[in-house]
Amino acid sequence: MKISIIVPVLNEGERLRPFLEHLRERAPSAEVILVNAVGSQTVSERAIALCDRVLTSGRGRAAQMNAGANAASGEVFWFVHADCQVPPGCLEEITRALQDRKVVGGCFRIRFQRRKLIYRVSDAGGNLAVELFGRCYGDHGIFCRREDFFAVGGYPNVPLLEDAEYYRLLRQRGRTRQLASKIVPSPRRYEEIGPYRLTAAFFFLSALYILRVPISTIARLYERLCVIQRE
Repeated sequence: MKISIIVPVLNEGERLRPFLEHLRERAPSAEVILVNAVGSQTVSERAIALCDRVLTSGRGRAAQMNAGANAASGEVFWFVHADCQVPPGCLEEITRALQDRKVVGGCFRIRFQRRKLIYRVSDAGGNLAVELFGRCYGDHGIFCRREDFFAVGGYPNVPLLEDAEYYRLLRQRGRTRQLASKIVPSPRRYEEIGPYRLTAAFFFLSALYILRVPISTIARLYERLCVIQRE
C-alpha cells in the first residue's frame, strides 16, 4: 500500500530540512510531497532534495493539501504538519488500520513534549474529542484512502477548521480510527499565545464547532482570541 505524505508549508525557513530528515527516517518508503504557499519563504535546495515533489499553490491549508493530493500517486494520503514529529512505525500502523475495508481513514493521537499540566489537558482533550465527537484537527495527522478523499471532494474551502470539516465528511463515508501511536506537535503556538489562554480558546471554539455554530462566526472569534495583533 503506497502512502503519499502531503505537507503544507508556510514560512518554515530553516526548520523545514530537519523535519524532512526526520520524516524520511520514520517513513522511508513514502512519497513526500511538499506544498509551499504563494508568497511563502523559498524552500532551500537541501530541503527540496528530501522530497519527491515540491509544489506551489494558493495560500491556505485546504488549497495546499488539495493541490498535494491531486499530484500524489499513493493509494493512501497522509496529511502531516511541517512542525511535528511522527511516531516510529507510522506507515505500518496506517497500513494495518486500512486493511479493514470499512475503515476509510483516521488519525493519530497527539502528545506535547512539555511537562506542564496544561499541556496534558490540551492533548488529552484533543484525543478525547476525536473519540467522543469525531472532531479532529490537522495536528493529529489525518490519513485516508485515495478514493475516499476524492469521493468527499477533498478539503472544503472554509475560513477555518478545514481539517475538522474534512474529517467530518470522511466519517459520513465510513469508519475512522484514532491510532494508538502519538504524533508530537510543536508547542510554538502555545508558547507564543500562552498555553492557558490558547487551550481555553481551543476548548471554547471546539465546543462551538460541535454545536454547529457557523464556521464564519468561529473564524471571527478565533481572530480575536488566538491571533496576536502586530504593529
